Parts: sequence; structure tokens; C-alpha cells
Amino acid sequence: MDNKVIAVVGATASGKTSLAIKIAQEYNGEIISADSMRIYKGMDIATAKATEEEKCGIPHYLMDFLSPTELFSVSEYVEMAKNTMNDILSRGKVPIVCGGTGLYIRSLVENIRFSPEQADENLRNHLNERYEKEGGEVLLQELAEFDPEIAKTLHPSNNKRIIRAIEIYQTTGITMSEHIRNSKNIPSPYEWTLIGITFADRQKLYDRINLRVDIMLEQGLLDETREFYRENKGKTATGAIGYKELKPYLDGEMSLEQAVENLKQVTRNYAKRQLTWFKKDTDINWIYADKCRDIFEEADKILSARFTKR
Repeated sequence: MDNKVIAVVGATASGKTSLAIKIAQEYNGEIISADSMRIYKGMDIATAKATEEEKCGIPHYLMDFLSPTELFSVSEYVEMAKNTMNDILSRGKVPIVCGGTGLYIRSLVENIRFSPEQADENLRNHLNERYEKEGGEVLLQELAEFDPEIAKTLHPSNNKRIIRAIEIYQTTGITMSEHIRNSKNIPSPYEWTLIGITFADRQKLYDRINLRVDIMLEQGLLDETREFYRENKGKTATGAIGYKELKPYLDGEMSLEQAVENLKQVTRNYAKRQLTWFKKDTDINWIYADKCRDIFEEADKILSARFTKR
């Protein structure tokens, strides 16, 4: 069985999904999402999930299978992604991992092996209470004091991973970053080709983000946000970018104009952190979207020597 896998990575709104779909069409591929929010049901507009029309008949996996109130760990993602890749490969097709959740991508590509998760429920409950009272910024700053490597990849709204990283350190005395490094002992069974989309002029990416937010609002993001908070009271996905920034407007605490500007700013900040994370990976073949005529043509140059088209 062939073991060649493609990954398409980069910041939000950079064009990853459309490129992955085009690659899948040309190289007989199927797509595996690597997005920590697209796993949840119903969060369609906020997470910019591809519509059925946009998918062009290409199968997409690891999307829309979990309730927003349920927990889902990186180790669970890696196990499910590997099983899906093996299934795709067994049918003679090419797995294409596509997404911007850096920890998902790194854990999968580097074959990070996770020990069975041990939870200290009392500590976790205490940290959850602190998160609710003190906010994500406080706990993220606390995490940065002993594990700055992981802290700088997380957003204050990502309560699950902030709390998990603090819990790991307080229960084992070892940071999450060190756990990850220590687990990289066995090479990946897959032959990876990583393609990243970026921009020489960062403002052009930010303009794409601003436009995407405007389009999301036209598509009904406000209604989706109302429905989300009406149905979901859990802490797992309620901090998703797109919802929490609009909630003050829905609660009558802020103007729509200010809430939308906050959403754009938070998303731009998130994109900057994503690029900082991925830029450390020297194995990524970068395509500068604002410096080329066609992104797929550039990707095709990289892939054609390693993969066979349909």
C-alpha cells in the first residue's frame, strides 16, 4: 500500500480548502479536515465549512461529527485521522489533510505518540472555575510562565487546551511542549508532502479575512450565533471565534459595528499566530498567493514529481 500523503496548511482565509479540493480533483484524493472547530456539528458559517457545492463531490472527513458540548483531544484526532488515511490509501486514493490547527497537523505529521490521558478532575474543575471567573488571558499568561512554546500558539478563548496544558504540568511536572518532544521517537509511517499558503504582503491576507467576515454576516452568521447559544451551554466550543465576539451585540452590550470590528481583529490576530506556528516547520513548501498567477499551478509543480494524476 502506498503511504504518500499531502497536507495543505496555512492561516485562516488563505485559500486552503479550495486548493485542497482542486488537488483532490487532479490527484484522485480525499480530504481530511485538520480544524479543531469544524469537528463540531452546526457551526457551519463561523468555521467556513465548504458547502456541498463547493466540495465538488470530493469526500471530506472529520467534520460535523461531534456535539459542541463534547470534549475532543488531540490524541483522539490523531487516531481518527490515521485510521481515515489508511482507509483512503487502501482504496488507492491520496489522503489530503487540510486545515489550520497547528497542533493537529504537527502531531499527525511528526507521529507524536500520546500516553493514555490521566485527568485530575479536582484540578480541572478548579481551573475551569478560574477560567470562568478570571478569564482566558489570565490563565494563558500563567501558562506562558512555564510553557511559553505552547502558550503562544493558543488563543485565550481556547479554554480546553489552556486548562489541559496547565493540568499536565501541575500533575506531571513536565510541560506539554516537552511531552510532545519526548514522544517523537518513532518516524511517521507516511511520506508527507506539505504545502503552505502564505502572503508576502500580510495586509492582503488581512483584507481577505475582513472580506470573509463580511460575507459570513451576509450568509447569516448572526442567526447562527443566536441559535448556537440557545442550544449549547457547554464550555467546549462556545469560545469559537465568530460567536463570542458577536455575543455582546446580541446581549445589547455593544454596537454591531464594534462587535464586527472586534471579530475581524481577533481573526487577524489568530491568523498571525497560525503563520508563526507553521513558519517554524522547514518541511513546508510555501506558496505566496499574492506573488503567483495561480496557486494550484504552483502546487502542481511540487506534487507532479511525487504523485500521479487521475
